[in-house]
Amino acid sequence: MFFGGGGGFPGMHPGMGGGGPREAVDTEEYYKILGCSKDCSAGELKKAYRKMAMKHHPDKGGDEQTFKQISEAYDVLSDPEKRELYNKYGKEGVEQGGGGGGRSADDIFSMFFGGGGGRRPSGPRKGEDVVHPLKMSLENLYCGRTVKLSISRSRVKYPKGMDKTEAVTTCSQCRGRGVVMEVQQLGPGMLQQMQRRCPACNGQGKTFKKGVKIVKEKKILEVHIEKGMKHGQKINFAGEADERPGEIPGDVVFVVQQKEHELFKRKGADLIMEKEITLQEALCGFSFPLQHLDGRYLNISNQPGEIVEPQALKCVVDEGMPIHRSPFQKGRLFVFFKVEFPKMLTEPQQKVLASVLPGSQEPEGMAPPEGEEVEDVHVIQIDPSQFGKVAASAAHGTAYDSDDEEGGPGQRVQCQQS
Repeated sequence: MFFGGGGGFPGMHPGMGGGGPREAVDTEEYYKILGCSKDCSAGELKKAYRKMAMKHHPDKGGDEQTFKQISEAYDVLSDPEKRELYNKYGKEGVEQGGGGGGRSADDIFSMFFGGGGGRRPSGPRKGEDVVHPLKMSLENLYCGRTVKLSISRSRVKYPKGMDKTEAVTTCSQCRGRGVVMEVQQLGPGMLQQMQRRCPACNGQGKTFKKGVKIVKEKKILEVHIEKGMKHGQKINFAGEADERPGEIPGDVVFVVQQKEHELFKRKGADLIMEKEITLQEALCGFSFPLQHLDGRYLNISNQPGEIVEPQALKCVVDEGMPIHRSPFQKGRLFVFFKVEFPKMLTEPQQKVLASVLPGSQEPEGMAPPEGEEVEDVHVIQIDPSQFGKVAASAAHGTAYDSDDEEGGPGQRVQCQQS
């Protein structure tokens, strides 16, 4: 035979179409780890995870390996798509994205030979997903929250005695193709043939039989915002979108959109804030209360004797955002310091500061020779962007300016030889 012995491809797992019976797939291990039933809701799953995570967290004396198993189980079961795969194919199905260890010989043929001898995927296709933005404050993403949202969706009502598999028929207008051809006249003797979506079945290729009704239905969904969720993260409700003929209902997807915060900026699990302190606080020490995103107050202070330089960046460990699905771990809180200098000092203030601050040391070679006349000049405040630019009056008054050294206008002045 082409494949050699009766074992199928080398490395093929038992039950992958090598001729033997499929092995039983374990689809209950993760539920047992979390201590919940297989038909538990998302809310019950979350409560079970919190209880087990707190009990077995290493920081609270728990076993690290057990905690990893708990986190792995919750990571899979809290994702609707992964949970569906796990319920059908177990761990291996989640890792391989579906099918687990149950691939048939036809699937193997299709993978290696482009479908030669394989079966084409059959069954209804999945409908379009409905996506809704879900705006959340940084406080909600820090603490977690559950919101109830009402959705309106189309649902099919079947006549008594009619099964849903019998309720669908091929569209008579497009004959199941989902598109119809139209001829449009552009001008005398000029025709254009165009293809457009079938209006009768809305491009589905299938319609419902007589007696089947489509009704609007409202449903309340509980959306769980978990601690540490990020901007753009999706929360999926499988099969909650509209029902259409010949299709599996799509999903309702909520996309988290993080609102701007007046104090904190977020990057990953880290938070950063700006704090303005006085020169006195920068030199002598600071201490200020900070209300965190969960309502707690933190007293932020520096080390005794430490001087804070302008634009210094310091951080508080473990006071950033919770790490998603590891809520006992947190990022860092960064504080960017701005030092406010006084505009002017009185003479008594200058004398007091001069008496306590280290004095200035004049560099060697800078002192003028004894008896040399010294001119008094004063510095003024100026915009740093003005460095290297000549004032307009000076530029127009003479041909010589600071550009002379770099081949500027000054080089246009030349000596004439007589």
